[in-house]
Amino acid sequence: MRSFMGKNFLLSNKWSRDLYHNYASKLPIIDYFCRIPAKDIAKNVSYSNITELWFSSDNYKCRAMRSAGVEEKYILGNASAYEKFREYCRIMPSLMGNGAYILSHLELICYFDCHLTINEKNCDEIWKLTAERLCAEDMRAKSIIQKSNCALICTADDPADSLDFHKQIKEDSSFSTIVLPTFCPDAGLNVSKVGFRAYVESLGRANGVEIEDLKSLVSAYELSIGRFDSHGCKIAFHSLGEYSRFVKPNEYQADMIFKKALASDGRDLTNEEIMLFKGEMLYLLGKLYKSRGWAIRLCLPGDEGSKNARVDHREFESLIDYLVSNEAMPKTVIEPAVFTDSVAVSFITDSLRKANSIAPVVINAGVWGLNDDVSAVGRNFADISNMEAIGRQIGVFTDSEIIVSFSVHEYFRRILCDKLSSWALDEGYPIDFEDLAQIVCDICYNNAKKFFGFQLN
Repeated sequence: MRSFMGKNFLLSNKWSRDLYHNYASKLPIIDYFCRIPAKDIAKNVSYSNITELWFSSDNYKCRAMRSAGVEEKYILGNASAYEKFREYCRIMPSLMGNGAYILSHLELICYFDCHLTINEKNCDEIWKLTAERLCAEDMRAKSIIQKSNCALICTADDPADSLDFHKQIKEDSSFSTIVLPTFCPDAGLNVSKVGFRAYVESLGRANGVEIEDLKSLVSAYELSIGRFDSHGCKIAFHSLGEYSRFVKPNEYQADMIFKKALASDGRDLTNEEIMLFKGEMLYLLGKLYKSRGWAIRLCLPGDEGSKNARVDHREFESLIDYLVSNEAMPKTVIEPAVFTDSVAVSFITDSLRKANSIAPVVINAGVWGLNDDVSAVGRNFADISNMEAIGRQIGVFTDSEIIVSFSVHEYFRRILCDKLSSWALDEGYPIDFEDLAQIVCDICYNNAKKFFGFQLN
């Protein structure tokens, strides 16, 4: 019987093994969006146990536990660290076929050299082994990032952040990984969220601006953008939520909406007002991003979405057309959350390329995130290649606070090598191995480096 997680895991033929072991696995990682706090990296934090390492946020492991019917107290509740881990081990066999099953085992192998199967029987042995390993100096944050072969990572940062921790990271000459901030302005665009007023006040304090209208809000953001740019930022991240309607941006109306949101603290806004304000802010910020040479990453349907969430693609396309026509759209990565969105996004990007000579470079990032199992990733490759050049893809990112989640890149690269080689060998594509190897290298590393303009050796 073939061993699980062996050297050739997910690599079904000679070409896939050659592509992975001699090309993909040797490439450094560019993780262009992760959620590891810059503070944790700057302070080089350590981890007390595997539960602290694995369950510090609502990540894919937490979602998997909920899907298995686990009580919340064992997920992000008040159960002890050991109890939470034991519960995860107990339900692991029921997660067969889920991405969490593979990635959890892969993380144990990559970072702990532990090849034990995760189940209730092995719980105590895994708990003890990982606890002992986490005491080692090379299991602190910076060492884990470096042993992951990360050349560059981009953290998620709020525009109100001083970026002092990024400065500390850069000043550490012993740490070779480049860590850049990502500009994440959604809190100041979500005018319908309670707490909006308090956030706007904090953004103003951070930039020495009294924010009382749209003009002063944009001024504060412009100061933040300058600060982020000085720290090497290359990407702005916008989570659009369920974009339901295009309302043509209007500066005067957006100003009135902003003042209303400040006065009510995010209450009593209509859907039309919310859509207009978001469109106006995307227009104003898009111009600023473009002037800096940044890229914008648009996430559909957003962090609050799910596999069942939907975006009205016609309305979204109208928004994109407006931004492009008004020269307010920088180079763009569009990230769908579900497979039907991925196909629709390809139609949108294709129409942009055909219809508008001033259209920016647009990448369909494809579906990852909530769809991180082998069959889903393979289907995603097939969907994108059917609509556009698969060789232009910019790889994968972790989108996670979990510092051992960089194993996602190995998982992705193995699937990529196997899928491309299978197309060549099983479906008869007359492609040379050297050309296939170049595509693998481009998707895993070269394309992201070039697209975002990262300065790497």
